[in-house]
Amino acid sequence: MEYIIIIIAAIFVNNVVLAQFLGICPFIGVSRKVETALGMGMAVLFVMTLATIVTWVINTYVLKPYGLDDFLQTLSFILVIAALVQMVEIVLKKVAPALYQALGIFLPLITTNCAVLGVALLTVQKEYTLGLGVTYAAATAIGFALALVIFAGIREQLDKSEVPNGMKGTPIALVTAGLLAMAFMGFSGLV
Repeated sequence: MEYIIIIIAAIFVNNVVLAQFLGICPFIGVSRKVETALGMGMAVLFVMTLATIVTWVINTYVLKPYGLDDFLQTLSFILVIAALVQMVEIVLKKVAPALYQALGIFLPLITTNCAVLGVALLTVQKEYTLGLGVTYAAATAIGFALALVIFAGIREQLDKSEVPNGMKGTPIALVTAGLLAMAFMGFSGLV
């Protein structure tokens, strides 16, 4: 039951973009088309889950036993995420070139996505087990992708609509993001 609560909360109630405001840059920047938003969402799902596993292991077996978790946690997590994204990029380029081409620019962009670091830190702060941490990371990434794809779909429709000159571009995108966040607040009674 705990896993189901974590999944529902991470996807809908505590959505990483709409409730916690992590990952706003890719949310606004990569949400022009549904296709690119979906690609970014899948790349974030893969990297966020993998990064959470690696950072949880490093924190549990390296930093905590030596009392370094208070001092080096954020720095080591940033380095791990950056290195992990680079290794994934290299491996995908050699092993699965089609997947590498499909992800394209999204893999390097994930290095600077603060949602990945935020989830890794939250997993450790909430003292989740590895299983709960992986579930939380995957569900959070699914919530990120869901919000990103919905937002991209709305923005595609807005591009076809008549919007006042003063609201075109970023202003209407921010208003739309606010309305989407309010819509997701309706899920707060679920958990």
